[in-house]
Amino acid sequence: MMKSLALLVLTLCLASGAWAGKVGQQQGPQRHLVCFYDSSSFVKEGLGKMVIDDLEPALQFCDYLIYGYAGLERDSHKAVSLNEQLDLDLGKGLFRTVTRLKRKYPNLRILLSIGGDKDIEKSENAKDLPNKYLELLENPTGRTRFVNTVYSLVKTYGFDGLDIAWQFPKNKPKKVHSGLGSLWKGFKKVFSGDFIVDERSEEHKEQFTALLRDVKNAFRPDNLLLSTTVLPNVNSSLFFDVPAVINYLDFVNIGAFDFYTPERNPEVADYTAPLYELSDRNPEFNVDAQVKYWLRNSCPASKINVGVATYGRPWKLTDDSGDTGVPPVAKVVDEAPVGANTQQHGIYSWPEVCALLPNQNNAYAKGANAPLTKVRDSAKRFGTYAYRAADKKGDNGIWVSFEDPDSAADKAGYVRTNNLGGIALFDLSFDDFRGLCTNEKYPILRAIKYRLVN
Repeated sequence: MMKSLALLVLTLCLASGAWAGKVGQQQGPQRHLVCFYDSSSFVKEGLGKMVIDDLEPALQFCDYLIYGYAGLERDSHKAVSLNEQLDLDLGKGLFRTVTRLKRKYPNLRILLSIGGDKDIEKSENAKDLPNKYLELLENPTGRTRFVNTVYSLVKTYGFDGLDIAWQFPKNKPKKVHSGLGSLWKGFKKVFSGDFIVDERSEEHKEQFTALLRDVKNAFRPDNLLLSTTVLPNVNSSLFFDVPAVINYLDFVNIGAFDFYTPERNPEVADYTAPLYELSDRNPEFNVDAQVKYWLRNSCPASKINVGVATYGRPWKLTDDSGDTGVPPVAKVVDEAPVGANTQQHGIYSWPEVCALLPNQNNAYAKGANAPLTKVRDSAKRFGTYAYRAADKKGDNGIWVSFEDPDSAADKAGYVRTNNLGGIALFDLSFDDFRGLCTNEKYPILRAIKYRLVN
């Protein structure tokens, strides 16, 4: 009898320990999926148009939805909608329509993002105008007005917080050099010095810290969230006092992509978002280097979200670009055909890239319709690309560096391995939200979510 009782107690204890172990596993580090939604996709025409019904299937996978974008009014320094008819229209505006989605998805937190690469002035002299984002930092009265107006936008329309994607000056594009080219580059640098992105970067760094502090103080009584997005090709060391600002931020989204683009690098095609450093490249042009900078500067790993793009960057190959497609590819031009869905120069959404890869519709196609050759990254370190060499006339050549479900999942695996906070997806409108490629909607989003939780 005593032996039976002892055996029963032991069995219960083991079962209890096993259950506790499972609970402990479930309560491990929670990794977040931050989904960016560019509302300008709502007003596109054709297959690139994304309405709320298209957006909703993604929300079951997202922990945060970041609505982009609000902007700055130059003279007043007020935070404003970039499209009032779309965002604020009484009863029908997207601000309220999107934040009401929380009723259906109660675990979803929705933030408003300001800035990004969207608040671009389009007047004739826009290129000659000072950077209004830097002007605001330099103006204490302007900073106060910004804080008041952005708080009003967030509270009035039911957002859970704000993402600040500040438009700091970007790094100057750098070419790939080797051999004699590298020697000459070093010789020139002795006389010309480094390119100065912003002569007042130290001042702007301090002012940006003060701005984040003021926004957080305004948000704190309402428990509103505050995050920041480091835009692609913005040097964090110049503009972010990481140990100071991290106290005001709930998380950081690092735009670790677009290191090479047709616009920035019209003569050389290369991996746009490598996970690790490549030889003969800038050692900072990769995800790992961007993440490690924030970690070295006292940012908790749990607050870092790695930015992943859902699109590709295409270049046109010429008859001088060679036939191998191995990057970096020289003698290219920024003249790749515009994608049928996005109708945007220099960018292909994932379904547009997918349509160019071998499939039953292009299996026997020739010329401009022939499928591209896809080159996988077996080492899972640099990324995926596809290409079609130019023909004898120098036509129909394309080279595309892109993110697909497999490579995006690899970056989610990197997040898990390094115990980071999660993935920030840029953005939902460039994923295959219609299921055109494999009849599965949001394949990149799904692949990331699966890897984050499994």
